[in-house]
Amino acid sequence: MEYLVFQLQAPLSSWGEPAVGEFRGTAERPGQSALIGLLGAALGLLRDDEAAHVALRDGYGFAIGLLNPGSLLRDYHTAQVPSRTALKGRPHATRRQELSVPKTDLGTILSTRDYRQNAASLVAVQPRQGAAQPYGLAELEAALRQPQFTLYLGRKTCVLGAPLWPQCMTANSAHEAFTAYALRFEAARQAAKTSHGGVPLEPLPELQCLAFDEHIEAGLAHDLSTRRKDQLIRRKNWQFGDRDEYLAFLPTPSTSMPSSPSTPSKV
Repeated sequence: MEYLVFQLQAPLSSWGEPAVGEFRGTAERPGQSALIGLLGAALGLLRDDEAAHVALRDGYGFAIGLLNPGSLLRDYHTAQVPSRTALKGRPHATRRQELSVPKTDLGTILSTRDYRQNAASLVAVQPRQGAAQPYGLAELEAALRQPQFTLYLGRKTCVLGAPLWPQCMTANSAHEAFTAYALRFEAARQAAKTSHGGVPLEPLPELQCLAFDEHIEAGLAHDLSTRRKDQLIRRKNWQFGDRDEYLAFLPTPSTSMPSSPSTPSKV
């Protein structure tokens, strides 16, 4: 089977969870809508191109290999916003246009926003069986190498801390693809040593958890399933639905013990 694998590393990332009141939480790993948004930005898709985003949603299965959940950072956030009445009849496609109202029409909103510090994940993309793919994996790889729009991890303040380094590869499962990717990454890292022995970037951390949907061959039996409200419905209006996500936890090297082999399964 063919997979596209890439890494997500950043000093700050934020993977939005359902917002309640003034609180804006974050998950430890990206959801489906975030990955579709990332691919869409790399391809140069506009937010109001609903059909193109739906095609990405329905064309591929996704798996996330959590390398490091990072640590939580909570930000007390203030922002100036005009009232709906003040915006009526005015163009406000940009922040500059939004604020181009009399200062008396500006108010302040307060919110608490969560981020993950120094989190790292791998992502595997697999074409869904029986579904039409709007792009080949090689096209997606090329777009991630030379994105049309600026890429960020959840919010515009969350810039990439390392290249995505997308790689197309053949493997029997996403878990196997992640293992092969880590070996390829380390070989490339060592090959890039300087004359003084310095190595660019740090080695990838050990895989801790696999999160995947039902449309990808994960290669591991899941330990639990959960409902997550991150299935894209309408990108332009920020509408999302529920979907099932499956989690398989991997033992850390310090706690790993011999166990009977289990048959890799697709949910």
